[in-house]
Amino acid sequence: MPATRDAVPLMRLARHPPWWPWRATPGGSDAVDTDAGGAERSDAVAGDDADSAALAPEEQAGRSNLMQLVQLRWLAVAGQLLTVLAVHFGLGIRLPLPSMLALLAALSLFNLASWLRASVARHVGQHELLAGLLVDLAGLTALLGLSGGINNPFLFIYLPQVAVSAMLLRQGHVWALVAADCLAIMLLAQWHRTLAWPDAPEQRLSLHYAGGLLLCFAVCATLVVLAIGRFGRNLRRRDARLAALRQRAAEEDHIVRMGLLASGAAHELGTPLATLSVILGDWARMAPFAGEPELRDDIVQMQAQVQRCKTIISGILMSAGDTRGDAPAPTTLYDFLADVADDWCLRQGQAGFSPNLDGLPEVPIIADTGLRQMITNVLDNALEAAPGQAPDLDAQCVDGQLQLRVRDRGPGFSDATLANLGRPYNSSKTRPGSGLGLFLSVNVARKLGGNLVAGQRGGGGAEVTITLPLAALAATPEAPR
Repeated sequence: MPATRDAVPLMRLARHPPWWPWRATPGGSDAVDTDAGGAERSDAVAGDDADSAALAPEEQAGRSNLMQLVQLRWLAVAGQLLTVLAVHFGLGIRLPLPSMLALLAALSLFNLASWLRASVARHVGQHELLAGLLVDLAGLTALLGLSGGINNPFLFIYLPQVAVSAMLLRQGHVWALVAADCLAIMLLAQWHRTLAWPDAPEQRLSLHYAGGLLLCFAVCATLVVLAIGRFGRNLRRRDARLAALRQRAAEEDHIVRMGLLASGAAHELGTPLATLSVILGDWARMAPFAGEPELRDDIVQMQAQVQRCKTIISGILMSAGDTRGDAPAPTTLYDFLADVADDWCLRQGQAGFSPNLDGLPEVPIIADTGLRQMITNVLDNALEAAPGQAPDLDAQCVDGQLQLRVRDRGPGFSDATLANLGRPYNSSKTRPGSGLGLFLSVNVARKLGGNLVAGQRGGGGAEVTITLPLAALAATPEAPR
């Protein structure tokens, strides 16, 4: 009779015990459920992963570092136990075996407590890691003191502990541990149990030799700390650069997707707008509408709005096709900025807006659609921050760089907005989609080889500075064919 699920109880394979040094990582198959049909489950592992994911990165790092120390301590205790037994029974050198075994037992109990702490703690700080390393230092010093002290050839076993601390702790804590190691060596030179091994020196080591040994250890420990610290900084810089590149790639992918969405929407809207334009043109020529002044004015206004929509869609399609525009128009820097300012002033109805364009050189450039939209976005944001108060626009050229400064009289940027400048949907506005204008402006500036910097304006308000190389905008003559 085949076994059924009800007839066979669910069986859980035991996880690795806490003293096992090669425990599986959180993503591994630490716990597995099996039944009679051979199915497997990893509910316990999934729970561990969920718990780890709920913690902040710093908390996860602290717990992971503590668990690594626990595993290394098990290896150290096992190695010390094997060494003690091998020296005592294999080499015939009499050691105070009960005392040394008691020390190793105490370290094992401490390691069990550390494992329990790492299993339940949500935050493990630097001081806790330092305390654990100091306990290891005390245990190692006691073992060396019972087995020859400074005469013990395993004296430089302190160095691996220094290397581990250099990878886990801050510089101040690392140097404190190095100082504690040096102090431990000084104590071992003064107080230790002499071993009766064959050919052992009959007199104590000279003070000069002990001092040289201490100096050698201090130099080695310093080099280890400096080398690991510098290598660690290089790795952190590399990781930061890789993270920035990944963020940049994600932002550019976001822009591409928005461009595809915008161009698709623009193509779809083109047909109904063309139909509306034809219908409104027919209505304007019909006698019933032509004879009514009010209806005729409404039709003219609707035609103007439809034409405005078609112009906007044409601009979207140009921007989606190429940053420089599908049909670039040559102009000068002054004329381009003046045209952008006039168009924005007319569209927003800001008669008092007067940009400061004095002193701009007559540099021939290409009328860049992306640059036009970037300046327009920044001006729109400035007007939204201070409704009814026209922002200030100053333009100047310094060392081959075009600098555009837009200042408003609003409340200014929040600290969170400045910290996340250049990321999508980063805005203090609550309406959906806010923050894309500044995000697109930052990326247009990057595409043109410049940057966009935001800050607080002295006396209140916000200030956005756009810096672009003139070489990226300059009109280059076509090569003769």
